[in-house]
Amino acid sequence: MKASSGGFIDNPTAHGVPNGMATILLFDARSGALICIMDGSLILGLRTGAAGAVSVMALARKNARRITSIGTGNQARMQIRAINEIMKIEEIHAWDSNPDTVSKYKTDIESEFGIPVIMANSKKEAVEQADILITTTRGKGSLVEADWVRPGTHIVAIGTDQRGKQELDPEIFRNAKVVVDSIAQCSEKGETWHPLDRHIITRDGIHGEIGEILLGTKAGRDRDDEVTIFDSTGMAIQDNTTASKIYSNAKEKSVGTFFEFFES
Repeated sequence: MKASSGGFIDNPTAHGVPNGMATILLFDARSGALICIMDGSLILGLRTGAAGAVSVMALARKNARRITSIGTGNQARMQIRAINEIMKIEEIHAWDSNPDTVSKYKTDIESEFGIPVIMANSKKEAVEQADILITTTRGKGSLVEADWVRPGTHIVAIGTDQRGKQELDPEIFRNAKVVVDSIAQCSEKGETWHPLDRHIITRDGIHGEIGEILLGTKAGRDRDDEVTIFDSTGMAIQDNTTASKIYSNAKEKSVGTFFEFFES
């Protein structure tokens, strides 16, 4: 499999296509032949949302009901779609630097899921309400401050996927249980890089990868008052697994456009 993606901020308004453009190519591992071409924008969005939901299942308090979304773009919606599959969401508190964006988010979420969305007057106000805090910004703005985060909050940090991006005050990591999708990636370019760089935590202070939690080789949440962080930078294996399943389903159901790529 090969995936190519890029971010084009003006795409929705200027060209009527997603701002996260991606194409996935699937190859036969035995012959190297190209077997499928598919749009990757939706797949990348869905698998990122699913990863956040898996972290909620593994690390959030069992009585968590309120979600705060800092950032209200497409990925914020993907997170809600996935998390709604595994828990009952009573209400969402939302904040975005663009008032029009958060207003549209409220309309869309309430229409699709019937979950009430409260538009917060400030990030602080929104974060203080969270059982589960989701950050899906471009990682370029001011930070979620440590003293806003209540004990017992689970944080799903999505926006930082390269050096130079940041969403969280590194001090949040000092007394939190830190779980990542990939230690190698997150320590180099994820949200976790910032507290590592400032010596707030060490690499040994990363509790583990989400896969270890799911396999039971590392513990999940220990206490209801524990702050847990899932730092997600995204992994190619997620695209590979999702795209392969979609390809198998498409073949089984004869969905898609079939063509002869090679002459017999």
